[in-house]
Amino acid sequence: MFLRKIAVALALFYSVFSSQLSSAQTIRLTVDLTDAPRNIYHAVLNIPVKPGPFTLVYPKWIPGNHRPSGPIPNLTGLRMEAAGHSIPWDRDSVDMYAFHMNVPAGATELQVSLDAVTQSGNAAGTGALASSNVLGLNWNEVVLYPQGTRPDDVQVAASVNLPSGWKFGTALELAFQGRGRITFKPVSLITLIDSPLIAGSHFRKVELTRPGETPVHVIDMVSESESGLAMTPADEAAYRKLVAEAGALFGARHYLHYDFLYTLSDQVVGRGLEHHQSSDNGVGEQTLTDPDQHLLEAGLLPHEFVHSWNGKYRRPAGLATPNYQEPMRGDLLWVYEALTEYLGDVLTARSGLWTPEQYREALAQTAAMLDHRAGRKWRPLEDTARSVQLLRLLGPGWQNWRRGLDYYSEGELIWLEVDTTIRQQTRGQKSLDDFCRAFHGAPSGPPKVLPYTFDDLVRALNDVAPYDWAKLLNQRVNEVQPRAPLAGIERGGWRLIYNDKPNIHVYAAEKERKYQDQFYSLGFAVTEAGELIDVIPGSPAYQAGIGPGMKVIAVNGRLWSKDLIKETVRSSKDNQSPIELLVSNAEFVKTYPLDYHGGLQNAHLERANGEDLLDDILKPLTK
Repeated sequence: MFLRKIAVALALFYSVFSSQLSSAQTIRLTVDLTDAPRNIYHAVLNIPVKPGPFTLVYPKWIPGNHRPSGPIPNLTGLRMEAAGHSIPWDRDSVDMYAFHMNVPAGATELQVSLDAVTQSGNAAGTGALASSNVLGLNWNEVVLYPQGTRPDDVQVAASVNLPSGWKFGTALELAFQGRGRITFKPVSLITLIDSPLIAGSHFRKVELTRPGETPVHVIDMVSESESGLAMTPADEAAYRKLVAEAGALFGARHYLHYDFLYTLSDQVVGRGLEHHQSSDNGVGEQTLTDPDQHLLEAGLLPHEFVHSWNGKYRRPAGLATPNYQEPMRGDLLWVYEALTEYLGDVLTARSGLWTPEQYREALAQTAAMLDHRAGRKWRPLEDTARSVQLLRLLGPGWQNWRRGLDYYSEGELIWLEVDTTIRQQTRGQKSLDDFCRAFHGAPSGPPKVLPYTFDDLVRALNDVAPYDWAKLLNQRVNEVQPRAPLAGIERGGWRLIYNDKPNIHVYAAEKERKYQDQFYSLGFAVTEAGELIDVIPGSPAYQAGIGPGMKVIAVNGRLWSKDLIKETVRSSKDNQSPIELLVSNAEFVKTYPLDYHGGLQNAHLERANGEDLLDDILKPLTK
């Protein structure tokens, strides 16, 4: 009854506002991107209207971000005109994303001019979306649409002007290109916002499917330099393998073509955002040629690719909202993001972008991080999903106690447990692969959304392998779990251990991100300058009184250096004296003794008894 009341209310809401609109629903949108190096995009919208009170809204809840991330503060220079006259507008006093006006008699079209500043908070994150050589355009940042309309019912004819000589990539289909303007075929507003565009002065297209094969898959790359586009033949082969492996995993494709949009730049914000027929991926300029960056970013494209099935096609009901203004509910993000994290990492290994050892090292670091997560003592995993719009905005200080977006990483361990349980319950006859083909698979076709609930999920798992999945998932997700869910690793024939050998992923991250990881020894992470990033409650550092935001000045009487702290921890096994850290807290300085004698502690997986199910999981499905 409650759902029926909502449906009736929404129907009335849409019918009231539809009377404000002209019968011609196509909005013309022109975006001038020639000012991209200054991080300003200029846009003009021509919107069919009828005379009378009228409200435009700026997209607020952006799919894939799971929060009200529409960058309304970046909207500037807003002007309205109709029938040759300037139209005054008023921002709603409660909803900052809504603009009210009165359309004069005789007017059939409203012209809206606006600028979007892209160098602060945007849909991709915090940072610039453009530089002197590259740009990324999220269409939601340059559009307003009539309040109360469904994005599926609003058609948009979009065109862009690019800086001279720049080339572009997008999943949108081209209608015309010439005289400096690129015009796309009209699409619904929901398809437009689901189809970002990248462009740059250095551009390369990599074909991932053979001529005549459908659907077509390509990688569109832009970079600050030609060297940034130097994808090796081995990587090209791995991405072709990724396309094949994903097809074999899901057994269907819910897109007509697919574009991996790949920006390689140190000047613009790093990002990864999923779409039905494309993904928008941003990494460092030398990711394709620097081994450490390559290792750390290898899973990005596989993760976002998996989202085309898990997140875009199959979507939790609370995230499948009818427009961009209605709040999303993140209860099942441990499926939306975590199953994608699990499958994305598996496909990274199956495609050859990671070796099995690199996969296991990543899994070990994930397991160790979560097993030391002090916030597990008070906060269930589901709450990290429901709180995404709050947690995503916070920095790393006290993250271990507060918890972060743990539904990604902890959810990956849960889905490994599900996979290994299915394999054991069926004596190797079935796996999570069978669930994926049933839940995310046939029929193939154009993009669409098929929402689901927790009960739908449990029912589909039981169809693959009868088990008390509801109990298992509720325990893992809704109950406070002081220890990380390591059952999947253990059922897979491995165990988590610690020793002084570097974890290859942590070692690469330390070099690239200029920090030192001593979480599993002293209990903190620290920048190369000595600034404490986070401290684990209960650890030796915490017990001594140290917290994030402080700065280490000296170690055992010697001036701080990252090599010194590592060597000091290494030798702590043979030294019964405490490690003394001289630490500044704002303008005050104090010495803190840390009673630690365990040496370096780095996470790895070690082979244990039983069948090696991890090896089975990572075996490619295609030849």
